[in-house]
Amino acid sequence: MEARTPSRTALGVMAHRAIHQLFDASPKILDDPIAPSLLAESERTALIARPAWIDEPRSRQLRARLVVRSRFAEDRLADAVARGIDQYVVLGAGYDSFAYRQPQWARELHIIEVDHPATQAEKRARLAGVATPGNLTFAPIDFEATSLAEGLRASPLDFGRPAFFSCLGVLVYLTAEAADAVFQLVAGFPEDSELAFSFSQSGDSDIAERAGAAGEPWLTHFKRADVARRLTELGFAQIDFLTPVEAGRIYFPRPRSDGLENPSRTFLAAAIVGPNRE
Repeated sequence: MEARTPSRTALGVMAHRAIHQLFDASPKILDDPIAPSLLAESERTALIARPAWIDEPRSRQLRARLVVRSRFAEDRLADAVARGIDQYVVLGAGYDSFAYRQPQWARELHIIEVDHPATQAEKRARLAGVATPGNLTFAPIDFEATSLAEGLRASPLDFGRPAFFSCLGVLVYLTAEAADAVFQLVAGFPEDSELAFSFSQSGDSDIAERAGAAGEPWLTHFKRADVARRLTELGFAQIDFLTPVEAGRIYFPRPRSDGLENPSRTFLAAAIVGPNRE
């Protein structure tokens, strides 16, 4: 991502989430009424003019992947809030809209959105007509230029209390060292803290090629076994991978009229920090 340039892939994610709201059938996999509000009028018009592209298998597959990953993270967040967690950190928030449509159960959360300053500024400009929730804080951090821990220490995040972290569509753009720093950061939080994240295995070449064409190449891929081993080493006691079978059972219990299907690969996981081993 170039300096002072909003992420182009984040804009693409935003467009797909808006398409899901505007054109896909109900019930929505992710109910996100804010997503269309993030579109400029010209962008909305351009989407309406391209119904064939919206229905292309490649577009449907990517859209399903994107809404499933957000729904997965929000479902895990709801479980964490029920356990008593009241801090939510969105790493690489992009144009995520959870804070602007938060359900009643999230009202006591302190939400901290972390992203590149340019992307945050563009998002806030697009939402200029929407009130900023009182429990939302923006933390402008360039992951590769600034230590994530250092950047978050300048925010209101309490490192001494459990927190829930989401990291969706981020690790692939980081170096292996920076991606591991995310795991280490969350592992350093108190017991019961949780990280929900997406990752790429080597077979996601089509999506990776499109990201590279947008000037934001994928840098890091993982093997599922390596992810599980590293998280265990760091002290995560519970590690769950969302398999295609489970995704189908939860999010696609019956065939959809819009043609959306559950992703064919495992690319989502959640890990909960275990008790102190010292």
